[in-house]
Amino acid sequence: MKKVIITLLFLVSFGFIQAQEAFTGKGDIRVNVGANLQDGGSGIQGSVDFGLGENFSFGFVANYLLGVDNFNGFYHNDPTPYNDYKPEFKDRFDAKARINANLSSVIGVKQLDVYPGLSLGLRNFGGHVGGRYFFTDGFGVFTELGFPIAKYSTEKDVFDHLNNQVTFSLGASFKLN
Repeated sequence: MKKVIITLLFLVSFGFIQAQEAFTGKGDIRVNVGANLQDGGSGIQGSVDFGLGENFSFGFVANYLLGVDNFNGFYHNDPTPYNDYKPEFKDRFDAKARINANLSSVIGVKQLDVYPGLSLGLRNFGGHVGGRYFFTDGFGVFTELGFPIAKYSTEKDVFDHLNNQVTFSLGASFKLN
């Protein structure tokens, strides 16, 4: 057990010593690939962000839910019972355009990019707050919390909640330039 703890401490220390700048500004291209976790399902998320200025970027994000709970029972006082109702592709997929305020230079930690932002998607207008930490010049980790601000539809579809709720994502981040 002692060897495992010493090895972990060494790896963490090495990661902090070798850390690279997370966001440099105009011309930056950052790609995130990871897991998307939320109520009723889990899946994959991919995003790309393009630096426009010292503290500003725009990008795109897409989610696809792989593991989604099937629905059984009645929904919103509808007399029709659902029996093992499965979500379709349109229920599982969401895509958004987004803008970010990249705050690494503001907070004074160049290895950590904290980025709050807004997104305009297929299902809602929302926000997100995330962070990226780069261990090397091209590889790091990210985590992100997304949330809806305004939903486009008032329809009460059984799976309407899947892409209209708080989501948590984490995974790998890559620098492409």
